Amino acid sequence: MRFIFARSSAVGCKTNCPEWISAEGAITADTPALLKRVLKKLGTRKLPIIVNSPGGDVDAALQLGRIIRKNGLDIAIGKTEFSDCWPGTEGCGASFGKGVAYFGVASDGGAMCNSACPLMFAGGVRRVAGGWAYLGVHQITTTWFPSTRHFRTTYKTIRGKRYQVTTETVTEGRSYKTYKMSKGFARKISAYLAEMGVGQGVLDKMKATPASDIQRITLHDMLTMKLATSTDTVELFTGVILCMGDKPAPNCREIAEDARPAAVTTAKPAPSRQAEAPSSKPAKAPTAVPFRGAAGNAAPEMRFVVVRGSDPLCDPDCPEWISAEGAITPRTPQKLRQLLAALDNPWLPVVISSRGGDLFGALAAGRLIHERKLDVVVARTNILGCNPPGAGCLDDNGAYVGLISQFGVECDSACALMLAGGARRLVDPKARLSVSSMGQKRIVKAYLDEMAISQGLFAAIDQSSVERQLEPDVMLKVGLVTGPDTSDTLTGPAICRSSPKPDNCRLPPSANAQAKTPPEL
Repeated sequence: MRFIFARSSAVGCKTNCPEWISAEGAITADTPALLKRVLKKLGTRKLPIIVNSPGGDVDAALQLGRIIRKNGLDIAIGKTEFSDCWPGTEGCGASFGKGVAYFGVASDGGAMCNSACPLMFAGGVRRVAGGWAYLGVHQITTTWFPSTRHFRTTYKTIRGKRYQVTTETVTEGRSYKTYKMSKGFARKISAYLAEMGVGQGVLDKMKATPASDIQRITLHDMLTMKLATSTDTVELFTGVILCMGDKPAPNCREIAEDARPAAVTTAKPAPSRQAEAPSSKPAKAPTAVPFRGAAGNAAPEMRFVVVRGSDPLCDPDCPEWISAEGAITPRTPQKLRQLLAALDNPWLPVVISSRGGDLFGALAAGRLIHERKLDVVVARTNILGCNPPGAGCLDDNGAYVGLISQFGVECDSACALMLAGGARRLVDPKARLSVSSMGQKRIVKAYLDEMAISQGLFAAIDQSSVERQLEPDVMLKVGLVTGPDTSDTLTGPAICRSSPKPDNCRLPPSANAQAKTPPEL
């Protein structure tokens, strides 16, 4: 695990911004000492900890929790997306921002706190997980290193005096692992949870879950167990609004506006956070950047743009939709959330084409789609004139214009899970949809149950070690699609002439103005 001081780079944050400690990675025996050094640098300042960890050393996690509680720190589960440069990147100087080398934003989309991490999390004074982060527990794995000690006693006579000489020999045996905590260790964790004011339900779930699996603790259960102190998200500690009142939060710090460098020339910049678009115009996605590690890793990172149909048959009242294309990454849910927040009409259907990508990013995006009751169709958008966000792409009303295409459409692996979140779920006849096992079986199964999808889809995923294309009748049978309809049902040029008119139909502002202008006499 590495600890980084981070300062918010969110829109609206200028001179007085929130700061936090980003804690990401596996917990090891050295981690408590690292945290102590970090806190020593802070002096009397108390910054919240934003943690994202798969777990690690249990004893170290207990130490971390006690250090956090002793110093009166808050904690949240979240990921920090750095905007100027990433930790370890050449060119990120500690002098930037008067002691803050890294700027970024924190979000809970795709964040996790698993295995030993919840024990560290329990140490926070205020503990928030939000609705998108994943907190899971399981049995403890203990590695034993047996050894045998042999003692041999001999006697030696020196100058007529007899001396006893004892020789010790240690023989190392073969190491082995156990996957069930001992009674002594259970008492140790029980005492720790009681010390932190957290219910014993956490320990019960740990005992009940095999070490080879992991059980998610829902936000409701976290509140019941007192593991979480509220339903708030990471924004409680990192939101820009914290520093805007008469009494800014303790983790706010004011620095000169020019302290932050305008550009970092020697470092590779991370993708910047999408700026909020004016409410009168559709939001635009940031520049797509290469994403490494997703299925089809040559694909750019998924971008979201609002597109208005350009078919002459619908002019001037044409349907609009959200075009989602590219590889799914941990940043995908946050990008979609930002776009929906910026729209006048947040009920536009999502037209998706993706080779897949990050599992947890897909699950979080699917949950967001499910929560907003959005329709999803697998198809591709041909944006006329250029590829967004190129110059000159927008029409006079600030929107992209384009047409739906059924050719060259793919929705693979994680994309199918994102599709599962839709209220209505459609796949164009010529689109290729395939599934494959991505691990985390329990998590995927629980997600499909949450989306009310037949377990037949989980069986198809679980049995596919390589990508397996699903035929339309199979998709309909397992409930991945809600009907045999095509993309025309949601984006066709004729839908805006139907009654009642769909929510995604909109007259351009210029047409509205002409309709309301009285005729000249």
